[in-house]
Amino acid sequence: MTLRTCDVVPISEARARLTELADEVVGEGAEKVLTKNGSSFVAIVDARKLDYYHALEEEHASLILLDEAETGLKQLLAGQRVSNKELLLALGGQ
Repeated sequence: MTLRTCDVVPISEARARLTELADEVVGEGAEKVLTKNGSSFVAIVDARKLDYYHALEEEHASLILLDEAETGLKQLLAGQRVSNKELLLALGGQ
């Protein structure tokens, strides 16, 4: 989604327009970036989109774990492994 200049609002202005901005976010699907001292500070997004973003984040984390598990399995099948002693030493153990 492209951010329009009208979607960038100083936080001082947002205080007075919060209900209006929230209605635009929910009704029009807009996302608002609130600025503080001229820099991006926080955003107002639809709660359903936020839930979706969190679900994507969890899915991404799961995909990374699956990729790491696949890499480990391939290494194991190729005979690339370390002894318990080597592992403990690598982890800072005894």
